[in-house]
Amino acid sequence: MDAKQHNYNIEEIRNEFPIFRQEIYGKPLTFLDSAASAQKPQCVIDAVSDCYSNEYANIHRGGYFLSQALTAKYEESREKIADHIGAKSSKEIIFVRGATEAINLVAQSWGRQNLSSGDEIILSRMEHHSNIVPWQLLRDEKELTITVSPIDERGNFLLEEYEALLSEKTKLVAITHISNAIGTITPIKEIIKLAHKVGALVLVDGCQALPHMAINMVELDADFYVFSGHKMYGPTGVGVLYGKQELLDAMPPYQGGGDMIRSVTFEKTTFNDLPHKFEAGTPHITGGIGFAAAIDYVNSLGFDNIHNHESMLLDYALEKIKEVDGIELRGRADEMAGIISFTMKAAHPHDIGTILDQDGIAIRTGHHCAQPVMDFMDIPATARASFGLYNTLGDVDRLIDGLHKVNRIFA
Repeated sequence: MDAKQHNYNIEEIRNEFPIFRQEIYGKPLTFLDSAASAQKPQCVIDAVSDCYSNEYANIHRGGYFLSQALTAKYEESREKIADHIGAKSSKEIIFVRGATEAINLVAQSWGRQNLSSGDEIILSRMEHHSNIVPWQLLRDEKELTITVSPIDERGNFLLEEYEALLSEKTKLVAITHISNAIGTITPIKEIIKLAHKVGALVLVDGCQALPHMAINMVELDADFYVFSGHKMYGPTGVGVLYGKQELLDAMPPYQGGGDMIRSVTFEKTTFNDLPHKFEAGTPHITGGIGFAAAIDYVNSLGFDNIHNHESMLLDYALEKIKEVDGIELRGRADEMAGIISFTMKAAHPHDIGTILDQDGIAIRTGHHCAQPVMDFMDIPATARASFGLYNTLGDVDRLIDGLHKVNRIFA
């Protein structure tokens, strides 16, 4: 199978990522942990460096040239992100530190204001801890009910069972778009549509989806959608909460401080308009600008090309991994993203990761901040290989060779 098919020049793409020029323990770097955090192309690194070197000033507050110029550039980044996800307005784009903060913002602002004793939140069995713990904190404070929507043994989201759980008590569904632990792509449009039929809102954790597929908020009709920059080939420490404008307008501020106010006296404070109402303090300026550069980069490659390339890698890997004795795939849903989660009879996942690391192969081992799905599969952890737009068939081959080596060592 040719990695250059689909008019996708993988060699040129890899050359745009400086980290792949190095060796690990004398071996070429094989990076298979993009689901945790993706590597950065030179254009993103340059955007951040140029901002600090030539453009930097605090934004929104200065009357001088540098401040005004960087304010304009930062707000252009917000517009770019809004366009990228098909939001109706850049006012619906709230910059946060990451998807975790975005979920906590909704829980503390919307949840505290709108939920009361006896109300129900539905989560799926596959949720990341960041989409579980904030709702548990709110549950304990407000005497709410959390209900878990099931999956089958292959990791498929069970839509009919989910629909049966929905009722007039359901006020929020908080659901992953793609599972970070087992790669399942949920039927998100149907999930949202069914929730809206009973009057519930939907928050979608889109961290794993945004780097791999085109998303349009108007078509999806999610009420809230959260994602982070670092999984999208952008900087760490920056993420986005998308929310429908009418919902955000009605929500109280999450944090207090500079920039989120209109006027302050010791007697009373009035708050700024969207999106600034939720952005207290000096923001991660270079993060927002680097995130916009990352979006430009993935759009220059085209999501169809990225999808085709990553699908080819996944199909190839799923076929090749059958050659390894004692492998058990954990999560084999009908619709999957480029994530392979597995265990081996010969070795614990942490031992697998350590041996692979000695050959320069970076994978993730553990529960992936998704302990409930590990409990469902009755295992403590998995080894997880996840693909990005820069991975090659050779990366897959090195992974398979490494897994054969694990079996030899532990034979």
